[in-house]
Parts: sequence; C-alpha cells; structure tokens
Amino acid sequence: MTTAAPLPWTPVARFAASVPLAAYLAAVILPPLAGPPPASELAARLLQPLRPLVGLVYLGHGYRFFAPDPGPGHSIRWTAERADGSRISGSLPDPAADRPRLLYHRRFMIAEKIAPLVPPVDAPADVRRAARADWLPLVKGVAGQLLERHGGVRVELSLVEHYLPTPEEVVAVEQGGGARAAGPDGAATMADIVTPLGTFARAGEGRGP
Repeated sequence: MTTAAPLPWTPVARFAASVPLAAYLAAVILPPLAGPPPASELAARLLQPLRPLVGLVYLGHGYRFFAPDPGPGHSIRWTAERADGSRISGSLPDPAADRPRLLYHRRFMIAEKIAPLVPPVDAPADVRRAARADWLPLVKGVAGQLLERHGGVRVELSLVEHYLPTPEEVVAVEQGGGARAAGPDGAATMADIVTPLGTFARAGEGRGP
C-alpha cells in the first residue's frame, strides 16, 4: 500500500501560516514589555494593534508582579451597611479569609486590574472625569457582588495602594526607626495611598457616586 506524498509548502502557504504565528508570538512577548512603568514606549506602540487579540485570549498577564522590581500592590477596602443599620468591613483580597490561595490570587488581580485605571486624587479634574468611564463599571460590579454576598444595602469602596518600602526603610523600621502608620488591623505599616471610589447602593436604596 502506497501513501500519498505530503503536499509541499508553497511560499504563499508558508506566509499564510507564518503571519498568525508571528502575531501570536508578539501578543505573548509585548504585554510584559509594555506593562506599568518603567516600560518600553516602543513595545507600547507595537502592542496597540494587537490589543484585541491580547484581550480575546487573555495574554495581558501581570508578569511584573513577580519581577525584581514589581511595584506597589493594591487592594480594595470596603464597608457595607445592612438593612438593620449594622456595618461590616473588609478588604479585597483578604489574606485571612480568601482560601484556597488561588482564590486570594484571583481577587488580588481584581484590585490590580482596577488600580491602573484610577487616577490619583490630585490629578486634574478633567482627567479624573474621563477615567471614570473605564473604572466605574468594574467598581460597580465589585460593589454589586459585595452587597449580594453580605446582604448590604450600601457599600463604600476605596482603592488602597500599599506603600512599597525600600530595603533601607525595612531595616530602619525593624531597628525601631522610620515613620510608621497604623493600618486597619492595628499593625504598624508604612503609609498607604487611599483613593475613595464612592458609595454604591442596591436598586431603590439611593444612588452611587
């Protein structure tokens, strides 16, 4: 029994196969290079036409979280009010309650997704207004989940950028020097940057920001 010879790769076929492979390879390589500053401006420019592909196959991973210079981390602090007037507070993610570790990591990524979209409180008013269209739908989704999970009628959210101390500052604190501030759990921490995101309510209970 004879087998048919494989069809030869014509130049046109090689080109047709190479273009999507090259585009996918670029979509894998460019997002980390074009990530949060310091980053390559060239990579950011090259990434622009590939952003639909990057979003479709979820290639915009935060490799810089695990790099030698990862930058500060973020979390979302929340305080929910229930119908009986009681209040409950927490943080997203919550290292004490989010188990298994994969759940903590997924919730950590929620805060990190929102953080780059929220300008600092001292940014120009027109910049903050323009940015709301990007971050507000995501924050409303978080608020809705918190209200449903905890039976709340209103929830107040704030974005927290956790101060990333230098090695020298860590040594100074451990030796009893350096400025420290009390965190929400009473522990001594470096000063964080807190940006209010607004108060959100269930339908019929009032308006959000």
